[in-house]
Amino acid sequence: MKKTGLLINGKSETKDRTYELLSPYSGETLAQISMADEEDVRRAIDGAEAAYKVMKDMPAHKRSEILFNVAKILEERKEEMAKVIAMEAGKPIRTARGEIARTIVTYQFAAEEAKRIYGETIPMDAAPGGENRIGFTWREPLGVVVAISPFNFPFNLVAHKLGPAFAAGNTVVLKPAEQTPLSSLLIAEVFQQAGLPAGALQVVTGSGRELSDPLIKDSRVQKVTFTGSAKVGKLIKEKAGLRKVTLELGSNSGLIIEPDIPLEKIIKRCVEGAFSFAGQVCISLQRVYVHKDIYDEFCKRFIEESKNLKIGDPLEDTTDISAMISRGEVDRIEAWVKEAVEQGAEVGLGGTREGAIFPPTVLTKVTNDMAVSCQETFAPVVSIVPYNNLDEAIDMVNDSVYGLNVGIYTQNISHAFHAARNLHSGGVIINDTPTFRLDHMPYGGVKESGYGREGIKYAVEEMTELKFVMVKTVL
Repeated sequence: MKKTGLLINGKSETKDRTYELLSPYSGETLAQISMADEEDVRRAIDGAEAAYKVMKDMPAHKRSEILFNVAKILEERKEEMAKVIAMEAGKPIRTARGEIARTIVTYQFAAEEAKRIYGETIPMDAAPGGENRIGFTWREPLGVVVAISPFNFPFNLVAHKLGPAFAAGNTVVLKPAEQTPLSSLLIAEVFQQAGLPAGALQVVTGSGRELSDPLIKDSRVQKVTFTGSAKVGKLIKEKAGLRKVTLELGSNSGLIIEPDIPLEKIIKRCVEGAFSFAGQVCISLQRVYVHKDIYDEFCKRFIEESKNLKIGDPLEDTTDISAMISRGEVDRIEAWVKEAVEQGAEVGLGGTREGAIFPPTVLTKVTNDMAVSCQETFAPVVSIVPYNNLDEAIDMVNDSVYGLNVGIYTQNISHAFHAARNLHSGGVIINDTPTFRLDHMPYGGVKESGYGREGIKYAVEEMTELKFVMVKTVL
């Protein structure tokens, strides 16, 4: 059976202490994963700190070349990478291929951004006493970055941390999710092949609970970038102190559908936004608010379209929905749906588990205080609620501790901008579902959905420090 190692200073180190990595779909053992301890983390940070001296002096064109090489290698090995996602995360293979395609683009964006980390000149004589002086800024890398990644996009969300970090000249200690370490070890192999200096990327696998403190509290770590739950994100922010953090946290994304929208043009897209990768997406469509005049018709069409989704083996090309990431997650969402029904919700579709799989589930008569609405389901469960007027719908969407992406379908431009101004979220998606994301757009949330922004240009800014320089030209 395959036994994986940690990546410390460019070399794989297997550990006596391991855990079994199980397939979410079949339950078979995929590998024995080495478990790092506090001393391993310390050595990883030692190595990243030493490698930073090389990275910060590396010219931008060289950093760009390495990132372009990564994209090229991924293109050559994309089917291999997609299969790894399907096996360790249970993501349907067609969706996994889409993730690899996006990952390639993400690294290409990072390669391009490495060459355009600009500063600006400051008109010093705009203030009295500024005569005969020139002021300007540039951006400098921070140093050692700790990246803690989730299971749901094990290649692309890692790329959103590694790409901008290396583009800016930082080094990274990566802690992947316990369920998806193979993808991170593979991308580390790709970076080595692409020419990244040894030690610039360290990978420590194992228990997040055990490793979080040594990773976050080490004073040599200059930034922590984390994607995961709001509960963990809050703890990281407390522990990080004055150091930089980027936190991509939870969501219960809402979508408003106005009565002027031709439903036949949006139903398939809404179903895709709700149930892609079994709803295990930060911006998965969870709450749909439909105008009362078209509510019944929308529910009927949505349920009928959802019935067309194929459930099965993630390695089969025709599969739309497969296993959730763990049996524990299936237990959780099954209990939430049961609780909602006891509180008055009605099941329009699904609602009953099938082993490791929770089928597409549609709930009606849901209120905002039910867990399936006010918390993050992170599961293939969507609630459909009627509304009377746009402001009522906006209020219901905003009635949440989260605010990552929200959306509205409308053909009324005034309504579109009214919603954009009044919806409290990091992103407002007009005439598409809130699940829409491209990898160069600014992405991040407000409230308990996070802190800081990703999207390569914006992430590079958060991975650098602004330095001001002034020159007096006349003594």
